[in-house]
Amino acid sequence: MRDNFRHGPITIPLYCLNYPLSPFQCDLVKPPEKELGISDASMIRPLKQDRKNPFLEPFLVFLKLGMTSFGGPIAHLGYFHKEIVSNRKWLSEKDYADIVALCQFLPGPASSQVGFAIGHIRGGIPGAFGAWAGFTLPSTLIMLGFASGMAYLDAGHGWIRGLKIAALAVVAHAVWTMARKLCPGAVHLTGALISATIVLLAGTALSQVMVIAVAMLLSWAAYKAISKNSTPANPLPADAPDPTNGTRASWLWLALFAVGMGAFMLLDATSSSRWISMGNEFYRTGSLVFGGGHVVLPLLETATVGRGWLDQDTFLAGYGAAQALPGPLFTFAAYLGSMVQPNGPGWLAGLFCLLAILTPSFLLVLGAMPHWQKLRLRPDAQAALTGANVAVVGILLAALIHPVFSSAVSDVKTLIFASAAYVLLQFGKCPAIVLVGMCAGAGGFLL
Repeated sequence: MRDNFRHGPITIPLYCLNYPLSPFQCDLVKPPEKELGISDASMIRPLKQDRKNPFLEPFLVFLKLGMTSFGGPIAHLGYFHKEIVSNRKWLSEKDYADIVALCQFLPGPASSQVGFAIGHIRGGIPGAFGAWAGFTLPSTLIMLGFASGMAYLDAGHGWIRGLKIAALAVVAHAVWTMARKLCPGAVHLTGALISATIVLLAGTALSQVMVIAVAMLLSWAAYKAISKNSTPANPLPADAPDPTNGTRASWLWLALFAVGMGAFMLLDATSSSRWISMGNEFYRTGSLVFGGGHVVLPLLETATVGRGWLDQDTFLAGYGAAQALPGPLFTFAAYLGSMVQPNGPGWLAGLFCLLAILTPSFLLVLGAMPHWQKLRLRPDAQAALTGANVAVVGILLAALIHPVFSSAVSDVKTLIFASAAYVLLQFGKCPAIVLVGMCAGAGGFLL
């Protein structure tokens, strides 16, 4: 009765995903003798995939998310949580938080990487690219169209403010739901509050990585200290799959990442081609930036305006438009590439720059996931991941306070508006796509 869960190139027995979340429990959970002994809320069920076309299902799901996920990368995680965890039950709270923690550690657009990883879990490599294509397509088309028309969207319009309030409600719902599941005790809740405080006070992308790292270390140390006198768990059965399966392929992905970085740098130093220079600038930016879309903007400004490819007004016009769009903010790269217009059609240059900035982050996800899965099979690593999960809740709470709440709520009227949106989502079970439409429409009339 023991099933296996297929995770891309890795097959994992279900019980391996059922170690205790808390490092403060003394005993380990032994491999269950019966499948009924596993809590449904703490495992990943075998996924019912479309074997004929594993690309299509993630593509359609994330296409809807790409058309409705307003509010930036933190809000995207809230939309993902509601659709993937709450509605479709593709992942448990813990597994979703593990993916978020992994992607927070990696450079690149965190929300796009989370979607890519979820698609990979659902349908392997085709599913990963299906999720990426669906989530990225709507905003990419809009940004390319905007580059053609150069119509500037005023960020002060009421309907845009309504979208910010919708994002606030979604993020608040995600923080509440994840905190209830991942912070069951006072120690966990205290850790999340401390993490949120540090991130708010530091105000840097690096602080998020440091908070997760320190939380993992403290949780691991606490587990080691408590488990010294506990009875060791039974070893994995002989028929359990090798957890190192798939790591060879992961080294290939990491090697491709390094080769891409070196090749672009070498070619840019020896070639006068604008295409090569664009590829080098955008690939390097996607490889080195932590903290998501807003952090990448100064780097892109240096790469484009600083090199004389664009003027400041054109750059800021695209940035203003990107704030009003659903989906990843990194599709701003498509606008920039289209406006630079080297020898060739602008839309092709836009797609080239978009692929250049996203490719390194996806190669890193593919390279890191098998090693992440190997670590999570170990009880002490599970303890460390508990600390990471607590830190993720704190980071989301910090983002809820600033910039989500601070940018969406400016007076009593917007506070009442935001409270009503949250009540509809939390207690009225209003679908996110309906909430977004209602907030945008109401914002156009009321704000």
